[in-house]
Amino acid sequence: MKRRQLVAAFAVAFLTGTATPLWAQDPPPINAATEAAFGRLVAAPAVKQALDLIKADDERTLKEQIELTEIPAPPFKEAARAAEYAKRMKAFGLSDVRIDAEGNVIGIRKGAGRGPVLVVSAHLDTVFPEGTDVKVKVKDNRYAAPGIYDDGRGLASLLSIVRALNQANIRTVGDIMFVGTVGEEELGDLRGVKAFFRDHKNVDGFISFDGIDISRIVNQATGSRRWRIVYTGPGGHSFSAFGLPSATHALGRAIAKIAEVRTPENPRTTFTVGTLKGGTSVNAIAAEAELGLDMRSNSAEELKKLEEKILQLAREAAVEENARWNQKDVIKVDFKLVGDRPAGAGSIDSPMVHAARRGVAAVGGEVKSIMASSTDSNLPISLGIPAVTLGSGGVGGGSHGPGEWYSPVNAWLGPQSELLTIVSLVGLDGVTQPLLPKRAP
Repeated sequence: MKRRQLVAAFAVAFLTGTATPLWAQDPPPINAATEAAFGRLVAAPAVKQALDLIKADDERTLKEQIELTEIPAPPFKEAARAAEYAKRMKAFGLSDVRIDAEGNVIGIRKGAGRGPVLVVSAHLDTVFPEGTDVKVKVKDNRYAAPGIYDDGRGLASLLSIVRALNQANIRTVGDIMFVGTVGEEELGDLRGVKAFFRDHKNVDGFISFDGIDISRIVNQATGSRRWRIVYTGPGGHSFSAFGLPSATHALGRAIAKIAEVRTPENPRTTFTVGTLKGGTSVNAIAAEAELGLDMRSNSAEELKKLEEKILQLAREAAVEENARWNQKDVIKVDFKLVGDRPAGAGSIDSPMVHAARRGVAAVGGEVKSIMASSTDSNLPISLGIPAVTLGSGGVGGGSHGPGEWYSPVNAWLGPQSELLTIVSLVGLDGVTQPLLPKRAP
């Protein structure tokens, strides 16, 4: 199959409002060090064996993807899936497998002891609430279930790579920490990866498996801030207490003001009032009303500016509602931060990006875009730790919706390219030195 035809097979409507293309021109050529390392890697018998094992393992990997998907893992309730994931990590030979205090599953594959520490992760949680039917339904090689590829595919791909490394007896120079994280989705607010980096200070690089499109790399972090804004007042009967300020009226003023805010197109910066609730009765002046606010940007500076502006507008709405009824400080407004995903930028010319691009090229594909998105990689990027998010192969659609589906079209190419990227970064003992540099203490 020609390269263009192969890349077309990878195409998937994966990208959402959280992802933004970052290059409008050709990226820099893959550097000489990366090319030289991959030349030796792809010729190494152990690496060839590992790639063959991944392809031969394709049906088993899909089976595991289905089995893991059918274990519910709603936000903050990932324990059952975590326990099963830890069991499988141990069965495939990882050492020191444990579930940490936050719920992350961590397993270590030790290297020769002279290289960097690379973390490879996929997230255990889904966006879907408790009680969602996660039974996988199959029709015409199409597998449908909430979470089937976000991040069922990433979890299964990670296990496939662990098996291939062990069965091919690949000895790396650096250590690899394989992690199933909790709290990546929604109000989980990256709690898993935040906890991981609080506990581990010796990490030199980070890879997240999230999504399926191997022709895109995420190395920039779309930051987000989420607030619950609550208006409160005395409330009262709609007729006998008429003249009192209303919490819902203040809320309406706030939304009208927020809706008129203008944001820059570049760096992409967005906002939305996503949820509303309040009041107790149609014939009552509301004593409480609240909105849920989401703000995102590829720039930490622009996100901060937007936040300051919108929160000030929310305060003004309370003042204006009080003034409308010739009152002062009757309606009050309170703010609660419910989400904080840091923004950050990685270099398009970094060893991580070069290795990921070359890994895709080695299996016959081509990286078409480098993206900004909101993933577990946000946290290490914000800390200055080299990080990328990679797709794990196949095609699919409907992410975060009840109709999410996956089809294993050339699916093995995902874990194959990921394995090559990983081994190139930590080095193959006796064959290549790590492309990922160790960070200064």
